[in-house]
Amino acid sequence: MDIRTIREHAFAMPFTSPAFPVGPYRFIDREFFIVTYRTDPEKLRAVVPEPLEIGEPLVHYEFIRMPDSTGFGDYTESGQVIPVTLDGVAGSYTHAMYLNDHPPIAGGRELWGFPKKLARPELKVEIDTLVGELDYGPVRVATATMGYKHRTLDASEVARGLIDTPNFLLKIIPHVDGTARICELVRYYLQDVTVKGAWTGPAALSLFPHALAPVADLPVLEVVGAKHLVADLTLGLGEVVFDYLA
Repeated sequence: MDIRTIREHAFAMPFTSPAFPVGPYRFIDREFFIVTYRTDPEKLRAVVPEPLEIGEPLVHYEFIRMPDSTGFGDYTESGQVIPVTLDGVAGSYTHAMYLNDHPPIAGGRELWGFPKKLARPELKVEIDTLVGELDYGPVRVATATMGYKHRTLDASEVARGLIDTPNFLLKIIPHVDGTARICELVRYYLQDVTVKGAWTGPAALSLFPHALAPVADLPVLEVVGAKHLVADLTLGLGEVVFDYLA
């Protein structure tokens, strides 16, 4: 294999059979269950990287069911997203994500810098209740519940929020000597969004301590709201907005 071939065809590891395909990455019937809660402001500040800033000490705890996604297949993920601002513009910072499928773990980390780890999230309906559960191995890490479709939300308003909100990630790729070769704040947007339905209802959230899935380090002090929505969307690629090694 010559150098030119490597340069022209290198995309992802492993070279001869990449763990994920070239995008765009389209999601059909992507289902979100998001519980927003108030947490300890000092603990929140400790995990949000500069130059991002926080306002109210809020966290979105998310369960996302993805039954039809380009190249990634059928999987579920769960984790924490924090409302932030950059240069006065409101956005979201993804703090932690746990999922049950290797290609989106590899692609999410290598392309965008999503903080993804392998675990066992589940999103389902039990009689009259929307239920989200996250297990890390055999250990329960998070449980969320919401009354199923108690009240309809404005789908167009929800769609505008998804489209207009910048999303931020801390991307870290190590050098072969173990130091950071890439350490960047990345921004991306959701594109071509169609919200097929959106609802709210009474909700509850419990987080449990775990050494390797420390979602409970941002404790639940008060649940302030919840949303359940189904949408088609494209996950846009990112841009670097801050280089920590420059």
